[in-house]
Amino acid sequence: MRILITGGNGMLGRTLQRRLAGNILSVADLPAVDITRLASADAAVAAFRPDAVVHCAAMTAVDACESEPDKAFAVNAAGSANIAAACRRHGARLIAVSTDYVFRGDLGRPYHEWDAPAPCTAYGASKLAGEEAVRAHCPDHAIVRTAWLYGSGGPSFYHAMLKLGSQAGDPLKVVDDQVGNPTSTDALAGFIGLLLENPLCGTFHASCEGETTWFGFAREIFWLKGLTRGLVPCTTAEFPRPAPRPANSRLEKRAMRLHGLPPMPHWKDALAQFVQENPAG
Repeated sequence: MRILITGGNGMLGRTLQRRLAGNILSVADLPAVDITRLASADAAVAAFRPDAVVHCAAMTAVDACESEPDKAFAVNAAGSANIAAACRRHGARLIAVSTDYVFRGDLGRPYHEWDAPAPCTAYGASKLAGEEAVRAHCPDHAIVRTAWLYGSGGPSFYHAMLKLGSQAGDPLKVVDDQVGNPTSTDALAGFIGLLLENPLCGTFHASCEGETTWFGFAREIFWLKGLTRGLVPCTTAEFPRPAPRPANSRLEKRAMRLHGLPPMPHWKDALAQFVQENPAG
């Protein structure tokens, strides 16, 4: 299969390059390809003529999106529209990666694919606009929402904890009132691979099974890596950020289940495998 990966040099893109190495791959990333320019996005798709495009390119720095909303919408919304239009024009299937931030994050249960989005950040609003553009411009599409992503080389929460946990100092305060599903890029890439093999359309949630808080995630990282620096749970209010963080990032994989697809691995199993296979992070 001929597969074009936008944002292919990012954390997920690098994992996809490794996992999909048996295919004919092309990587579209800055500075060679600028998805915010329709001509650039279209030229990348037209030149390679892919069977499928995995659209990973995005502005994901949540606080930067809050302070630079025009840039966030240029990349996440207009950029996704450009890629979707190019895919439709040149007959390529589109798999677009999205986020739990399209939801408000205050529901008392995990969000499923048919829950109504209600973003409360510029990042979430721009990613939702990108989803809508994909649906409008490319009928042959799958949207894959994920959360709390980490992978080889980072940057991610895992890598931040690894760095801080290796330093001497007072116990680290880690937020313990936000809950989600830590997800490895390997687990996500595995699911994207299934979508490449099965031409299913629609929206899918693809985070690892099980749930924890950022504090619980950090504690598991420290245990697996043998880090001895102390950890102390704290509240979100103790760490105010420019963009609000969702208290609930949990995603239910209802669409995956209804289509009879195999479940995602448990987050603890995925993390243990990641630590074993990536000793340097």
